[in-house]
Amino acid sequence: MARDNNTLIVGIDIGSVNIRTIIVQQSNNEQQPRIIGVGSAPSFGIRRGVITDVADVTKALVQSVESAERMAGVQVKSAVLNIGGSDIAFQNSKGVIAIGRADGEVAEDDINRVISEAQIISLPMNREIVHVIARKYRLDDQDNIKDPIGMKGVRLEVDTLVIESGSSHIKNISKCAYQANIEIDDLVLEPLASAKSVLNKKQKELGVVLINIGGGTTSVAVFEEGDLVHTAIIPVGAGHITNDIAIGLRTSIEVAEKIKLEYGSAIARDISKKEGIDLATIDSSEEGVISRHHVAEIIEARFEEVFSLVQKELKMIGKAGLLPSGAVLVGGGAKMTNATELAKEVLGLPVQIGFPAGFGGILDKVDDPSFATVAGLVLWNEQSSMPASREGFMSSMASHMLARQAGEGADKVKVWLKKFLP
Repeated sequence: MARDNNTLIVGIDIGSVNIRTIIVQQSNNEQQPRIIGVGSAPSFGIRRGVITDVADVTKALVQSVESAERMAGVQVKSAVLNIGGSDIAFQNSKGVIAIGRADGEVAEDDINRVISEAQIISLPMNREIVHVIARKYRLDDQDNIKDPIGMKGVRLEVDTLVIESGSSHIKNISKCAYQANIEIDDLVLEPLASAKSVLNKKQKELGVVLINIGGGTTSVAVFEEGDLVHTAIIPVGAGHITNDIAIGLRTSIEVAEKIKLEYGSAIARDISKKEGIDLATIDSSEEGVISRHHVAEIIEARFEEVFSLVQKELKMIGKAGLLPSGAVLVGGGAKMTNATELAKEVLGLPVQIGFPAGFGGILDKVDDPSFATVAGLVLWNEQSSMPASREGFMSSMASHMLARQAGEGADKVKVWLKKFLP
């Protein structure tokens, strides 16, 4: 996106429960981007983070964007979108090159070339690269280098995390955006976007796990010494809790959602077994009184499963109980009463709820853990134009690479989108 003295940046979070849009204004005279528009619409046609009905998602996308446009008084032409879902996969890759300059000084072009080398991996025909995240560099015999630009050597290596997704998933996101007349500036993995808006530098240095409890999935990102060391998508989310309540109480999904939001708790022992919920106060077509303690038992069982799966991921990388900054919960599921307390018990870590930071403007509209992803999308785009942002550079480069793979010469992802459309 072109930068001027008053730039608009837009982020759109395509979630399983809601599609959220944020419009921010970035001025050279202001340190922080200023939120000027926020929109949200219920999403349909998405299952576990994967689009199953393009028409339904497009309709909700348009509603969310139009709501933000009315608040901001501007028209959205392009945006940064998230990508997630159970279709995401990860693999490690290395790149090795010889330094190009005669004096052996590492330049930006050397970084580009070594990342390009790391992208040369074997992928099935139906998979595409979304991100290439540089974890660390090695210059000759010196290892664990954060940024080698300006250093001198002969041989440059990079250790990267390659994040990939199914081609059909990317095509469906592309088609929804295209039909909504929106260009895609970038596609950003959901937990990376969330981390951008809620985690600070100190947390990432000491060691922290970000847990985004969405409607259809729970995404995980682990940081240590300032670097992303692990990420995963768990196919269980807050929507499964609603389904569990509906089945357990033999009621509708709508009533189950209201019960979860108004009376739910992630720890059953704190709720008296004598406390009841009159269903007639929730929906006039329902009758009877149910046990609130029983509802909490249903919720606790599912939350315990989610946190146990997160703990399994931490054990796999040898970080269980070894992250000084603990866990940060975001997403709609993070707002459940006692969710942090249960997470502390299961993970054996300090736990807190994360809220988007780094903005000016109408902050009250996004002061909510469910806005972590969409807030991170606009921060990602704003920072990706700065040379110091390695993550943003990798993401932008991966997007342009996808555009070239689609057979188009322009660097606009809009051209890449058209290639996938009938």
